[in-house]
Amino acid sequence: TGKGGTSIWGKPFEDEIKPTLKHNRRGIVSMANNGPDTNKSQFFITYSKQSHLDTKYTVFGKVIDGMETLDALEKVSVDEKYRPIQEVKIKSVTILANPIADKES
Repeated sequence: TGKGGTSIWGKPFEDEIKPTLKHNRRGIVSMANNGPDTNKSQFFITYSKQSHLDTKYTVFGKVIDGMETLDALEKVSVDEKYRPIQEVKIKSVTILANPIADKES
């Protein structure tokens, strides 16, 4: 819907900004927010490098497989506010690895 929802905790949660995790490529997955520490359930995926988002949004993943799906999402028709004209649903996600946790071990 583009409107987000509540978090698993039922309230907004703090940012988890890691300066080493950047919006430096296509397929970076980050939390959407309305300012510092206002994360809920909404996220976004970058279509290209977006350095201006660094240190403002928590990066928590990256697309490493299925780029054809990202290509299809990028081609969806949008309105003047860049919202999809037709509803788009992600029906499933496969988490192949947790490289952030692996780095911290």
